[in-house]
Amino acid sequence: MEKRITIITGHYGSGKTEFAINYVMAVKKKHESAALIDLDIANPYFRSREKQGMLENEGIAVYSNVFGYDITADLPAITAELRAPLEDESMHAVIDAGGDDSGARVLNQFRKYFGDGSTMLFVVNANRPETGTVEGAARHMVSIMDETGVDIGGIVNNTHMLKETSSKDVLKGYELCKGLSERFGIPILYSCCRKDLCEGLEKEASASGYDLGIFPLSIFMRDAWMDNNILRRTKYGV
Repeated sequence: MEKRITIITGHYGSGKTEFAINYVMAVKKKHESAALIDLDIANPYFRSREKQGMLENEGIAVYSNVFGYDITADLPAITAELRAPLEDESMHAVIDAGGDDSGARVLNQFRKYFGDGSTMLFVVNANRPETGTVEGAARHMVSIMDETGVDIGGIVNNTHMLKETSSKDVLKGYELCKGLSERFGIPILYSCCRKDLCEGLEKEASASGYDLGIFPLSIFMRDAWMDNNILRRTKYGV
């Protein structure tokens, strides 16, 4: 069940920011008011606030830790205005938290808002070495819950290989997330998939008897040069 406040967590490189942007856009289609809160104060790359103009054009308010000056963009400064969408009962807020337990630590400042009206989702990319097994993903999941004191309410399968992603990657991730779900009793809410792959994935999922909960993704955060560099480094192990 969708909550008014949704917290997006996950391991570094899981694609949680991409999911957070797509998710808040989906939320805005169902509700009059929606906001994205960027609490990823440590990572200088792939920050959801970089898409502020695009999101505001969609009627989505964007809040981040900056004080209005670019020089503070990467400093761990938390402004008071971040509490506004959390306190506004008419606003549906999506929080893009930092990666791992260390990145999620900043959530502790807002814990009083995380009651029955909120849920925390854990984004998993089974193609990342640290979350490539149920045991590895479980360690990250537990460390985030321990650090924040907030239980994870849903798992998001976001298994991908950038532009090389195939339906097999998504199905592989679903199998891992199923093991994670069975271990913790936490439901798999979505399996993310690039929009151009959704039709083929639906056919494969149906043939396998899977109910993936496909969540179509538009790619906003990665440029082609970054894809090529990462794939090259993966290929040559550097």
